[in-house]
Amino acid sequence: MNLLTMENPVFEVYVIAAAIMALKIMLQGWMTVFRMLKSNSGLASPEDLQKGLINKDPNPKQLEINDYVDRSRRMHRNDLENIPAFFAAGLLFVVVDPALWLAQLLMFGFVLARLAHFAAYATKQTHEVRATFYTIGSLIVIYMAAHALWQALT
Repeated sequence: MNLLTMENPVFEVYVIAAAIMALKIMLQGWMTVFRMLKSNSGLASPEDLQKGLINKDPNPKQLEINDYVDRSRRMHRNDLENIPAFFAAGLLFVVVDPALWLAQLLMFGFVLARLAHFAAYATKQTHEVRATFYTIGSLIVIYMAAHALWQALT
């Protein structure tokens, strides 16, 4: 059986989990834009102060850090630091043909950990709460990568 087709249930699990995570990354960017527009602040670059259809009354204060906007930007950066590793490790995990139950546990576990991390960050939970969800997701990616490496070496 070709492992990278929808006939492989493990690949199907990966496709679902990876698609959810791709949407998470992209929607987080849109959340940041929404927050910038809503607060009329938190712009990232000096050229953003040019007058235009959206920014009709530019003000240098728009470049000041706004926690409402910056919190979303930090969540986005965190996604960009973690989710691409899942894309790679998850695909490597698929090609070593693990048990379906294990793939479901790990891949959907990663998705749940990232969504819980988002909820914790968005609701200003303590670092320990966020770190717990980060750690769960990180250990899942490390396990999948190590499992794939082990299978390749043995």
